[in-house]
Amino acid sequence: MPPLLQPGTVAPDFTLQDQSGTTLTLAQLRGKPVVLAFYPADWSPVCGDQMALYNEVLPVLGEFDAQVIGISVDSHWCHAAFAENRRLHFRLLADFEPKGAVARRYGAYRDEDGTSERALFVIDGTGVIRWSYLSPIEINPGADGILAALESLQAEKRA
Repeated sequence: MPPLLQPGTVAPDFTLQDQSGTTLTLAQLRGKPVVLAFYPADWSPVCGDQMALYNEVLPVLGEFDAQVIGISVDSHWCHAAFAENRRLHFRLLADFEPKGAVARRYGAYRDEDGTSERALFVIDGTGVIRWSYLSPIEINPGADGILAALESLQAEKRA
């Protein structure tokens, strides 16, 4: 497994389906910051709490003009049920087939159990990773690191 992609790396593009079955590419999101949140599985307790937290801070992330994207190896149908159950208002992408292909490219795939790591990336509007973090699988990484990275991006724009 390659190591987690680090800041300064161009984020690999991808094409995945969201919970509605709509295809999304990373390139379509260029021009604005993107938060990629890789997580192990829709229905795990820590993942549910993590995605619910990002849902709660969406207004704050919107102040930075950032979009949140959740990615796991679950299918788009599983994402649809999970997003509806948790009332999530951001896209969940299915890294389903080939399983974990995008997570592998980001260094965020767990070979031992076939899921994604709990990994976060903040990508700037030009497609460059500006911050990355690998959280222990059993711990919700929260939003502080994401917010600090977005604040840093905003400060650079002002300078």
